[in-house]
Amino acid sequence: MRIEVRRTGGFAGIERRAEVDTSARPDAAEWHALAERVLAAGRDTPPAGVPDGFHYEITVDGRTVRAADPHLTEAQRELVSRVLKEGA
Repeated sequence: MRIEVRRTGGFAGIERRAEVDTSARPDAAEWHALAERVLAAGRDTPPAGVPDGFHYEITVDGRTVRAADPHLTEAQRELVSRVLKEGA
């Protein structure tokens, strides 16, 4: 499974992008379960955010959902954090 996160917005307006391929990871099942929760709660259209807040595009194997601060679900926030931390 390939998971990509694109974060835009914020005070400085700097884009950040990272990707994780779970296929060779020993914790792949955990990533898959988290990604499925994110997709289930996601939106296809960009939600309204707040001034200087972040907007996210989360793509899992070609399916993209969108989210914005401060309205991320707990699963979305966890996945975004993990991908931006571990992704290349």
